[in-house]
Amino acid sequence: MWKWLHPYAKSETQYHLCGKLSPIFAVLSFLLLAVGIVWGLAYAPADYQQGNSFRIMYVHVPTAIWSMGIYGSMAVAAVVALVWQIKQAHLAMIAMAPIGALFTFLALITGAIWGKPMWGTWWVWDARLTAELILFFLYLGILALYSAFSDRSTGAKASGILCITTVVILPIIHFSVEWWNTLHQGASITKFEKPSIATPMLIPLVLCIFGFLALYIWLTLVRYRVELLKEEAKRPWVRELAHKI
Repeated sequence: MWKWLHPYAKSETQYHLCGKLSPIFAVLSFLLLAVGIVWGLAYAPADYQQGNSFRIMYVHVPTAIWSMGIYGSMAVAAVVALVWQIKQAHLAMIAMAPIGALFTFLALITGAIWGKPMWGTWWVWDARLTAELILFFLYLGILALYSAFSDRSTGAKASGILCITTVVILPIIHFSVEWWNTLHQGASITKFEKPSIATPMLIPLVLCIFGFLALYIWLTLVRYRVELLKEEAKRPWVRELAHKI
């Protein structure tokens, strides 16, 4: 049933496939983000309470969403690597980690900028903000643990175990506004039956969310190709590729 997938298990095939998909997602991310951000910043109506300060959400909300989404994807990749012993899954996990750290950092920074006019301070030890900060440190911890081992395979396994055992941070972040009394607002766009955000504001936000998703996939494909080259450096196909370059 799954025999058609077997050729894609080869690192060389994956490398070339990522090379073909990479420009597609690069263009897609550029178009979605260009339209979404310009629409959100220039044409979406001002919020009746927050005025124009709400416009930072077109970066904050997508990066916050995918900071969690990337960590969840890393945990899935780590499980695949540990259970089925697929080494490329560990490489995918490591490829995603810096991107997740960057998205989490952007979510924290934009959240602080948004919080200043809304709360009167750059930072409060709010449950969701604190959990998001912990997520950022987890990303850094995974990268540091991976680099701490001279053997890349051992470092990847250790990092994978850390990712799997700490993925519980994701439901904590998501449900923190329901479990504790926090300053952070609750869900706005995930209430699909009746979102709490007006349609003219919602459409560019959705475009930005998918734009950052495409950006994440593009950057992951680029980094994954690099990780494949490092892992397969002594393979004939990598040497042939180097000679062509």
